[in-house]
Amino acid sequence: MMAKVYVTPKRGVLDPQGKAVANALHALGFAEVDDVRIGKYVEIRLGGSLDDASARVRDMCEKLLANQVIEDFRFEIGDGGAKPR
Repeated sequence: MMAKVYVTPKRGVLDPQGKAVANALHALGFAEVDDVRIGKYVEIRLGGSLDDASARVRDMCEKLLANQVIEDFRFEIGDGGAKPR
């Protein structure tokens, strides 16, 4: 099975990379862009039961993948059958 983990800066935390991208998009003529937040995306292939996987991935996020002081995380667990485009 596959876990997809999304880590993003918490609201209110300065995101200089996101600001730089927003400014660049404005310079390219994309005036409709209000805000950009840059985060991390992690794919983890794992075995075991779905119940165990969910608890283990949450533990991974809390211990390593996300700095909970400044970042939020969410994850999805599925069969991993989707192919990248």
